[in-house]
Amino acid sequence: MSKRSYAILGTGALGGFYGAKLQKAGLDVHFLLKSDYEYVSKSGLVIESKDGDFTLTQVNAYNNVKKMPQCDVVVVALKTTQNHLLSQMLPPVIKDNGVVLILQNGLAVEEEVAKIVDNVSIIGGLCFLCSNKVGPGHIHHLDYGQITLGEYVFGYDPTGITEKMRQVANDLKHAGISIELTEDLLLGRWKKLVWNIPYNGLSVILNARTDELMSYVHTRKLVEQLMYEVALGSKSCGRIIGDSFIQTMLDYTVKMKPYRTSMKIDYDERRPLEVEAIFGNPLRKARSSGVDLPQISCIYQQLKFLDEKIRVENRQNV
Repeated sequence: MSKRSYAILGTGALGGFYGAKLQKAGLDVHFLLKSDYEYVSKSGLVIESKDGDFTLTQVNAYNNVKKMPQCDVVVVALKTTQNHLLSQMLPPVIKDNGVVLILQNGLAVEEEVAKIVDNVSIIGGLCFLCSNKVGPGHIHHLDYGQITLGEYVFGYDPTGITEKMRQVANDLKHAGISIELTEDLLLGRWKKLVWNIPYNGLSVILNARTDELMSYVHTRKLVEQLMYEVALGSKSCGRIIGDSFIQTMLDYTVKMKPYRTSMKIDYDERRPLEVEAIFGNPLRKARSSGVDLPQISCIYQQLKFLDEKIRVENRQNV
């Protein structure tokens, strides 16, 4: 049994699911919560999953990162819209020579963390997970669940398979989580954007689930065009995504249960949208290499408009 301790920063649909799986497997896990803190500290976590339901009646729950013990692995499962908080959250809870495991969507998120903490390993985790939080401390896992892990170094040079990656992967595998290791985190992040950019963006703008986007010839064609434009952005960074991968993502989504994307849920709940990490950062990376991505840019500008409306509403409602 691994003696590594885990801190989960962001106990939502993703962090709550993976953290609960780690605790169920016998690891020492500590959960940071916000609105669900009172409920979870008294009643625990309920996981309703296609792989089997379970309940953790007692969890190590915290509403302040300074009350948490220093841990070997800190899992960042916050929305990227909250990354401005990481400079206060990460230093108190990460051990020297520990691991920051970033389970977030988008591009360049590891660069942000590298500016905050040193003397740690930073691993990016790309989660292929259909999971929703359906109530306080209650997570519904609908489908999939694999994580692709890749270690970050300055400039996103390929690292190979490192010992830290293997250690974290073994813990996750022990918890019943499917794991893939990649030698090239930057390629892995662009591949994840092949799915995230079309489905997150269009689900908000067109008010549609994934199955609806794939059911109509015009929206399916638009999804495919956006995927090829992501591949063009990836090529501008020296990473090649083949046609076969794009076809795999299309097939994967057709087989997926009807799903409301994380960005669509945020939009429906009137929460800020992860526009910069998922759309803005890739656009800027491509433009820095002289490559324009016009369709993604169009989606980005529409989402910025919708996101600003939400932020104005939230400020007015304070």
